[in-house]
Amino acid sequence: MKHLQDWITNLKEMDVDSIQRTLESYSQFGPLPGILLPFVESFLPFLPLILIIAANANIYGLGFGFLFSWIGVTAGGICVFLICRSLGRNVQAKLMRRFPRSVRFFNWIERKGFTPLFLLACFPFTPSIIITVIAGLSKIPFHTFLVATVMGKAVMIFVISLISFDIGNLVDEPWRIFVSITAVLVMYFGGRMLENRYQIKG
Repeated sequence: MKHLQDWITNLKEMDVDSIQRTLESYSQFGPLPGILLPFVESFLPFLPLILIIAANANIYGLGFGFLFSWIGVTAGGICVFLICRSLGRNVQAKLMRRFPRSVRFFNWIERKGFTPLFLLACFPFTPSIIITVIAGLSKIPFHTFLVATVMGKAVMIFVISLISFDIGNLVDEPWRIFVSITAVLVMYFGGRMLENRYQIKG
């Protein structure tokens, strides 16, 4: 038990350099460590996701680093969603009885559907596991969650990767900040168009 606690403590205290060294030490497994670590973060939210994404971008390059982080985060979120969905509505009823204030949040998520899930997925500091659990226990269709998560996480991971990649040159390359803001706007309005076209509603 003590070894597990020490391992968890070490993970919490890792900085981007130590994460990079850890990933590089498993380089013989190719992209698997870069995908697996963000995947595991979906189940262990105390892991520093922003630092993991930054490490991936600097190890594998901007393109592949973004791709590996995106695959891992999205796959982990889908797994958490499906696990919660399999638990059924009884768990939601128990949560609503235990935490009466959650009723309003469940209703808001189910009424608005795509938009809140997308926006919450775009921000790196939102408790994504809580949002995913609530979405899984709600009446939101799987395809609504999937589209919102895939697009929202793409925005979040792309922005973090773009800014953290070779961060020493960020001051000399302000276009990266402009591109990051543009990506958020394009993905948001693109998501709204998909929502209206395919009637992706909660």
